[in-house]
Amino acid sequence: MSITLILVIITSGISYYAFNNYSLMDKLILNPYRVTQRNEYYRFITSGFVHADFGHLIFNMLSLWFVGESIERLFAMLFGSSGTFYYLFLYLVGIVVSDIPTFLKHRKNSRYNSLGASGGVSAVLFAAILFAPLMQICLYFFICMPGFIFGLLFLGYSFYEARRGTSYVNHSAHMYGAIFGMVFMAVVYPGSVPNFFQQILSWRLF
Repeated sequence: MSITLILVIITSGISYYAFNNYSLMDKLILNPYRVTQRNEYYRFITSGFVHADFGHLIFNMLSLWFVGESIERLFAMLFGSSGTFYYLFLYLVGIVVSDIPTFLKHRKNSRYNSLGASGGVSAVLFAAILFAPLMQICLYFFICMPGFIFGLLFLGYSFYEARRGTSYVNHSAHMYGAIFGMVFMAVVYPGSVPNFFQQILSWRLF
């Protein structure tokens, strides 16, 4: 069984249980104020294993499953037995890093909460985009485009929505998770950077 599938199963199980258990949800969710006041730093990780609703959960887990196993295999090829460590580091640290700007912004707001694996999923997705920018990414299974175009649209949308700040979705986590994923891939596999530009330059619309 792949690490990706294990993450999907664990996250789905915890999220489902937390849907009907407010006490558990309250213990796992990222509340920057509680982190600051009670030193509950574990919430940076645990918040990535709970979701707001089934739609939120399904979208994140499908996205992780579609891309994660490819990155998992890539890391196994590049780093051998250490590939699992690299992959888990990318995903879990992506969750943490993506929430740091949110934490700093809302650490004095006791009513603010954040949850979901979006930061980690974005990190995995954009690591894949840096390595293979021409891979096809499909929205709702039928709107397909090269990965680098999806990446540009995704980052632009996330930046715009984060600036507006009118949605309950933590768009800044998407954005910073994506940035972390690309930086991580560039650091652990520097060849991905020139390869990224070579592939884009070779791309033709028709």
